[in-house]
Amino acid sequence: MESIRRQNPQVTLMSLEAAAASARSGFACLFSTADEYESALINERRAQGRYTQSRSYWPLALFIGCSLIVAGTVLLLV
Repeated sequence: MESIRRQNPQVTLMSLEAAAASARSGFACLFSTADEYESALINERRAQGRYTQSRSYWPLALFIGCSLIVAGTVLLLV
């Protein structure tokens, strides 16, 4: 603390700016915008196969099952 008081204010300001620039460089981001990040993220997920459509037969099976239940109920009531 004592050494800071003895220094020239201009020198102190320059050393603080240099320290701030060095601190910022440690947190550099690969992407300059959020759009670039999202685009890279989507491309990586596509490469992993996350966005492929999987065929599921459960909705069709449930529809047929409900249709059979409704048809059976109608036949019992008639």
